[in-house]
Amino acid sequence: MGPSILLLGLSIGSGEFVFWPYITYKFGFVVFWACMIGVTTQYFINMEIERWTLATGETAITGFCRLWKGWASVFLACNVIPWIWPGWASGAATILTWELGGGETAHAIYAIASLILVGAVLTMGPVVYNTVERLQMVLIGIALLFMLIVFFLVVKPDHVVDMFQGIANVGHIPDGMELPLLLGAIAFAGAGGTMNLVQSDYVRDKGYAMGQYVGRITSPLTGREEAVSSTGFYFETTPRNMTRWKAWWKAASTEHALSFYLLSVISLMVLSLIAYGTARQTPGLEKGFGFIQVEGQAIGAAHGGMFEHLFLWMGIAILLTTELGVLDACARISTDIIKVNWLRENGKWTDSRLYFFLLWGQIALGCLIILLGLIIPNLSQPIVLLVLSASLNGGVMLIYSALLLWMNNRILGEKLRMRPLRFIAIIWACAFFGYFSIITLKNQLPRLFQ
Repeated sequence: MGPSILLLGLSIGSGEFVFWPYITYKFGFVVFWACMIGVTTQYFINMEIERWTLATGETAITGFCRLWKGWASVFLACNVIPWIWPGWASGAATILTWELGGGETAHAIYAIASLILVGAVLTMGPVVYNTVERLQMVLIGIALLFMLIVFFLVVKPDHVVDMFQGIANVGHIPDGMELPLLLGAIAFAGAGGTMNLVQSDYVRDKGYAMGQYVGRITSPLTGREEAVSSTGFYFETTPRNMTRWKAWWKAASTEHALSFYLLSVISLMVLSLIAYGTARQTPGLEKGFGFIQVEGQAIGAAHGGMFEHLFLWMGIAILLTTELGVLDACARISTDIIKVNWLRENGKWTDSRLYFFLLWGQIALGCLIILLGLIIPNLSQPIVLLVLSASLNGGVMLIYSALLLWMNNRILGEKLRMRPLRFIAIIWACAFFGYFSIITLKNQLPRLFQ
């Protein structure tokens, strides 16, 4: 277990708990093929993000900005705009209103309190990476255990057969499926968007390969400041160094395959099967998190009220785990971009200070959006916020997949570049996300002017 468990924490509360169970509730498993393709594609993308950091110690975004300084502004916008929408805190607050009671005002209070709680947790840990890793391991471990228990209680063999038939039904898209929802679900079959890029920061802070020569982000309240190098290093490709490189690459690939890919696939399958086995027969739940409430009620009706409440509190924990990961990742990526490109020589704005300024700035924006939701009802709908975030991130993945293709083949030395299978996988990622992004824009842009 290593940095990829943090990336799993980012993905489990969106694609795994919300998007794919929601799609399964509405359409069954007819597009589950896209889910499996999406998470498999993300495995290869993430490993190419790791390749740059393992080889140089610097983040992939810093590498992108070596190609063109303008990428700094592009990725800063791509990192901030899709992720300012506090869909996970809003979702957790929605479930809390079911458990604790209250209306729209209570929902807003719960959501704001959730954001502040997450910010406080991130601020109080001496080394931010260590804090996030420990929390994610505990929360994800508990959630996975309970998921498996519920799975064996409610899922029948014929449900599993239906799922595998859906996986085999490649290319089929049912009538009535909105493309932004499908693109968002594909992007979030895993972490999605700029969140995949934070794998660079996690690998660096964990001290993998060349990342051990770069400092970590520490709390200004409880931690000791560490010198963080804004740029990385090259190593000579001597036989001894290449032996070390191959060992690191094998270790990182294995860790990511187990901690991220395998657990993501299990989570996607188990949570979608639970939705299929409980909420599928209940029509009229297309808006909001209603299908999650029905899942809990069905579980409770069959196996006792305790299981209903445990399921809902598991959902709250999953969503807050994801919110914690999103806030941390967003602040890390923005810190990296701003520090390297505009504040490299500024001693006052260290990486740690900049990180916490951006973290609490994002929390403040999230609180403002939640308060505006009291006036504009759609802004208080978790599904609306998550679809908006995810559909924007599909286009972002197209951009950085193309940049990784160039950077890891043209800039890294011949001995470190992609092998043919991985090269083809990233070409596929560009085509896959490019196609869905173009189709989504073609369908959605005209609606803005209607």
